[in-house]
Amino acid sequence: MNAQNDLSMKTNDVLRVELEVFRQEHRDLDEAISALVERGISDQLTIQRLKKQKLRLKDKIAHIEDRLTPDIIA
Repeated sequence: MNAQNDLSMKTNDVLRVELEVFRQEHRDLDEAISALVERGISDQLTIQRLKKQKLRLKDKIAHIEDRLTPDIIA
């Protein structure tokens, strides 16, 4: 696995910063997609690529949140 993407090697502080960056990127993509759709620009390929990128960010966000959330032993 790529060392840059290996969450086990990163401190919680680094993960929190990355989490905020990814959340902001996700919001930015959401706004960009909305703007393209509202303008009626029919470049479906671009919109589809942005949506896929947004989903990848969502997966990264979920993965980091799981890493930062402590396990609760019942």
